[in-house]
Amino acid sequence: MQFRTRAIHVGNEPCPQTGAVVPPIHLATTFVQPGAGEWGEFDYSRSGNPTRKSFETTLASLEGGVGALAFATGMAATHCVIASLKSGDHVVACSDIYGGTYRLLHKIANRAGITVTLVDTADLAKVAAAFTPATKLLWIESPGNPRMSITDIEACANLAHGRGALLGVDSTFATPVLTRPLELGADIVMHSATKYIGGHSDAMGGALVVRDPALLKELYFVQNATGAVMGPLESFLCSRGLKTLELRVREQCRTAQQLAEWLASHPRVAQVLYPGLTGHAGHELARRQMGGQFGAMISFEIRGDLAAGKRFAESTKLFSLAVSLGAVESLIEQPASMSHASYDAADRAKHGIADGLIRISVGLEAFEDLRDDLESAFGAI
Repeated sequence: MQFRTRAIHVGNEPCPQTGAVVPPIHLATTFVQPGAGEWGEFDYSRSGNPTRKSFETTLASLEGGVGALAFATGMAATHCVIASLKSGDHVVACSDIYGGTYRLLHKIANRAGITVTLVDTADLAKVAAAFTPATKLLWIESPGNPRMSITDIEACANLAHGRGALLGVDSTFATPVLTRPLELGADIVMHSATKYIGGHSDAMGGALVVRDPALLKELYFVQNATGAVMGPLESFLCSRGLKTLELRVREQCRTAQQLAEWLASHPRVAQVLYPGLTGHAGHELARRQMGGQFGAMISFEIRGDLAAGKRFAESTKLFSLAVSLGAVESLIEQPASMSHASYDAADRAKHGIADGLIRISVGLEAFEDLRDDLESAFGAI
């Protein structure tokens, strides 16, 4: 079956008791067992829930994994991977990384004796040089957040495996519609399901999908022990979101491409960071790795300082000033003061998160309306 068919049917079989086309939401926290010490398929909803299992089954099919685990948030999913490491282990992570992941790696994981090195993962020589004998995980994002860098997933998988490490990919920006990291050799793919998978700014969640049964078992052990699981209602909403994921993402990509090309010619814009532009350093790699479309996230640097960036972000009408991304409505934010404020100031400067950098998430509104909204905001600076 094709992607969009599996998104609708796999894991969403009609209810065997009633014939309901949409499976019911199972809100139960506990399940009657066949006998003392005899365990049924489900026992306690932290350990497993029918509605959560349906979502996990669909997502695993779309990513090409042996199984998936659904979490309360994307950060809970990422934390599960980090919690599977041990004191003394080392992580190599991309420098173009979500602010929450930066905070987890630098201000939480360090308390457990886990060290991290940030590196430009678009430069494979730098990635290789960052490895040490203690490196157990290479963690990348492609496209990166917020500078939209593109990392060669297959090359990173080969590099990590050759040094006895796992490759984890935060594929939130790409979604399985555009990139399926497990097919390129990655061991773990992570999604903040709050974003494109949910798609409507009304459900929080995260997910891990893996291709090795032993790794799935280990991550499930950590998830069950720590408990940050996705609730039944959120599981239902994310399952519903998967059904329209491909249609939404492809349309959002088309509009984003038009906006990026328009922004690239705007006199008030210093640079546009979007892999769909031929001048982007990762354009050709993105074309191969993302199947010919380039996502619906755009970052661009306006000609101005931190205050000018704030005025611009605060002046749009259709683009809502908000963190998060991937929903049907378009969003705008200033990374330096919002999504990446958890970065130390020196690290923001070091990794190119300029004060005038603006990040937009392109929704499903008409291109012309979004263009006019941004043009109006330029008038405020």
